[in-house]
Amino acid sequence: MSNQSIRPLSRKLDKIALSTTTVLNERAMAMRRDGHEVYNFAVGEPDFSTPDHIKEAGISAIRQNITKYTPAVGTMDLKEAICEKLARDNGLEYSPAQIATTSGGKHALYNVLFVLCDEGDEVIVPAPYWVSYPEMVKLVGAEPVIIETDADTSFKITPDQLRSAITSKTKALMLNTPSNPTGMVYTRDELEVIAKIALDTGIYVISDELYEKILYDGLTHDSIAAVHPQMIKQTIIVNGLSKAYAMTGWRLGYAAGPQSVIDLVVKFQGQTVMHPSAITQFAGITALNGSEDFIPPMVEAFKHRRDYILDRFADMSGVTCIKPGGAFYVFPDLSSYIGYYTPGGDRIEGSLDLAMYLLDSFHVVSVPGIAFGSEGCIRLSYATSMDIIKQGLDCIEEGLASLK
Repeated sequence: MSNQSIRPLSRKLDKIALSTTTVLNERAMAMRRDGHEVYNFAVGEPDFSTPDHIKEAGISAIRQNITKYTPAVGTMDLKEAICEKLARDNGLEYSPAQIATTSGGKHALYNVLFVLCDEGDEVIVPAPYWVSYPEMVKLVGAEPVIIETDADTSFKITPDQLRSAITSKTKALMLNTPSNPTGMVYTRDELEVIAKIALDTGIYVISDELYEKILYDGLTHDSIAAVHPQMIKQTIIVNGLSKAYAMTGWRLGYAAGPQSVIDLVVKFQGQTVMHPSAITQFAGITALNGSEDFIPPMVEAFKHRRDYILDRFADMSGVTCIKPGGAFYVFPDLSSYIGYYTPGGDRIEGSLDLAMYLLDSFHVVSVPGIAFGSEGCIRLSYATSMDIIKQGLDCIEEGLASLK
């Protein structure tokens, strides 16, 4: 018998953080298995069903045997539908050769980062950020440069912050509007200033626009690619059908950008995961080309929930919360409770402790702000029923009142 030890595993993931959301969800699932009622505010997906006409298109694809391989970055029909959507909704002209379809928006983000970045490049990531942004940057060998923001600027980066963060190593800025986790929305004027800085310095902007159709209070979405004639050459739009079309499990995203970038995505994707499901692509064409009458009622339901949550937080001592302009999250600041003690005598050291306390003692699932690069806050998704929202907020209010 050989005494040779088994070779070690790769160390590439040593610097990548575990998903806090996954850890909390696993704890919540264990509670459910034990028979506890759990109030889950962590899930970032609409609680609405995929519209029937889109579901029927998927069923039709199966019946028509549209179940074979497609080109690595999607069918021509789907890419043409995406081009029509970008022209119709965003005032942007793309050719199918400038589109790559992917297995969800996350897949598109990773592929774009992979083809843009070399080892040692820097990518600017404003905080609060979606939890995967800095980890993806690290996975492709680049360094995330975090710009911290707060409620005083509505969690938006300022021009001075952006200029100060750009170095000779900067490859791109990650921009997310409407935002996960804060729900803030950049105005056209704000985007024009960011675009000018990008044009002056030659950096790319990776514009995550997944929540563009979920907006409130008369706000509108502008893509940074459309605010200056030259920005389309330095912007890669990442979008998908998960949020607005309630198609999270279908896994369909896309990237739109300069052909030089998309050509490399084609090359990379052809050697890795290939294309999204052929069935999903067929249904996606129907989603993009069909009626969107179902979106306004869904957005109105989200707004009703948002307003209820804001009213409840306004009545809670020690809680402040900016009004989200889009998406379906609130990001309340509970930092006044840091340093308090639980009834069991445990000290609350940060947002993770606070989230774990609310989960263990009151069965409320939230996501700690530290996971988004913003200590002292928690994220709550209101893509859930009003019953869960009302009962969950009752528990949060009781839990905070119990801290001493």
